[in-house]
Amino acid sequence: MFAERWWARLPLPLTPADRKAGYWWDLSMRQVEVSRTLVFDRPANGRLFFDALVTDNLDVGRPDQIELIFGRRVLPSTTGVFATRVVTRGVDVTVNALYRHSRVKQYFKEGRALRIETVVNDAGDLGCRRRLVNLDELQAKARDVNDRLLHHERVGQGCVLASPAFERIARPTLAAGRRAPALRFGDPRVMALAGALASCGLVVGGFSNQTLRPLVAGLLGPDAAPYTQGRCCYDLRRLKLKGLIVKIEHTNTYVLTPDGQRFAVFYTKVHNRLLRPLLAADRPPAPLPVRQALRTLDRAVTDYVSEARMTA
Repeated sequence: MFAERWWARLPLPLTPADRKAGYWWDLSMRQVEVSRTLVFDRPANGRLFFDALVTDNLDVGRPDQIELIFGRRVLPSTTGVFATRVVTRGVDVTVNALYRHSRVKQYFKEGRALRIETVVNDAGDLGCRRRLVNLDELQAKARDVNDRLLHHERVGQGCVLASPAFERIARPTLAAGRRAPALRFGDPRVMALAGALASCGLVVGGFSNQTLRPLVAGLLGPDAAPYTQGRCCYDLRRLKLKGLIVKIEHTNTYVLTPDGQRFAVFYTKVHNRLLRPLLAADRPPAPLPVRQALRTLDRAVTDYVSEARMTA
């Protein structure tokens, strides 16, 4: 082995007594990368999927960073005007979801493949030990991260919540004889909870009361009532009774179920992309056709009231 070759050359701090007691060099993992590449039969479909993925992560997934890699250095002496564009010719977009010391990186490779790379900088992030003998376990868990993230993104492309499922979530129900409180759409706390659960970082490594609480508090804003540990416990209980999360055995960590992923993405998308713009449909960010149609409707109603000789 490469390591054994150098062990014979490096100064040895271990004495013969140490060797006799069983002490010796060992190998550990500093960084491990596990990747998955999905090649599309039709590159155009792959580009559409990745463009939708980037759009989702700008407002739904909220990754820790989105990088635009231009392949050239910008120095103080570089001339010209520089502006950021999400997707354009000659620009590679990279979406990163950070979890503790590790991250998952995604990008569209060579114009036809979706590349997902889980880079583990600390084996403890995924509950593994650092010794090389644990490499197989670490690789299996990293592949599971890739699969979970990909499944979460596929849910985001078709997150319709069927009527029975919506009613079960949005109304109080009984689960195993216990009352499961409602998660009502539009409630500020529920919407902040859904938005936090849609975060890619929680999909990668799961979440606990400690990691979920600051995300929900940030979405509620400084003017809202404090999102305490007790309130977070209550919300975790609601999610569990509704079958939206499950607890990993022997830990305080939860992961989203398929229904939980659909709940988080559906609630967040409907609120952020439909209701919020429509409630302010007379001005941006509402789409221009909607604003124009609203003005036409407003004029028609005004004329109708005037013809009836009614005060507007």
